[in-house]
Amino acid sequence: MQSILSDNQLDTYNADGLLAPLTVLSPDDVAEYRRSFEEFERFVGGRVRGNQTKQLHLYASWAYDLALHSNILDVVEGILGPDILVHDTAFFCKYPEDPSFVSWHQDGYYMKLSGARFTTAWIALTDSTPENGCMRVITGSHAAVLPHIERPAANNMLGSGMTLATEVDESRQRDVMLRAGEMSLHHVNLVHSSGENRAREKRIGFAVRYIAAEISQELPHHPVVVARGVDNHRHFEHLPERPAWPMAEMIERQREGHAEYLRARGFSAPVIS
Repeated sequence: MQSILSDNQLDTYNADGLLAPLTVLSPDDVAEYRRSFEEFERFVGGRVRGNQTKQLHLYASWAYDLALHSNILDVVEGILGPDILVHDTAFFCKYPEDPSFVSWHQDGYYMKLSGARFTTAWIALTDSTPENGCMRVITGSHAAVLPHIERPAANNMLGSGMTLATEVDESRQRDVMLRAGEMSLHHVNLVHSSGENRAREKRIGFAVRYIAAEISQELPHHPVVVARGVDNHRHFEHLPERPAWPMAEMIERQREGHAEYLRARGFSAPVIS
């Protein structure tokens, strides 16, 4: 299949490590997925915690469907090729006047992958702006994996406090501003962060990390979803079928599944990463 991305878009992604904005969801899509997220939000008490939003695509049919939305995969295929796996997902919800932030880091530092054919789609279900804590990136910073340190902080959404050990050249910083229904794609080694939400409305984004089927990972991992094409490499266990559990059971399965994943990774307490 011919890529829907232009040569200029591919050149931009390769040079900057980022491609944005890309319109992938209709207004009706946005309304449907936001409604599903907010139903889940109400069910867990009106305000989700980070670990409750990890890997919802493995447990909630609506999150699975969003991760496999054809408009998103059409774009991702232009970056990764035809054989695509959903590696992991997370919703990032910042509530009004929320001091939560994400420190400057590279995902590739801790993932221990065999290669860099891995991209993250950050899908906006609300507008994402500098005022409400949009993602920030250092364009062109994906050429090498940089040293990091752990510096835990109360409001850091990365529970380990992982942050770059080197100075960040913020003159190259770009705010990744998105309207609801748009997404960005960023390279696994792109330096990125986000600030606090100073607005009166919450910010909701769904991060889906996609990996080419040929890439393996040293760390223990939960099942992946074959999003498009085939996986002849079988580096990961596959999710056998689309999830379809009632809300209460879905929430319990997600809680148990994430706890098991953390134990396999050697964590004794929940972390957000």
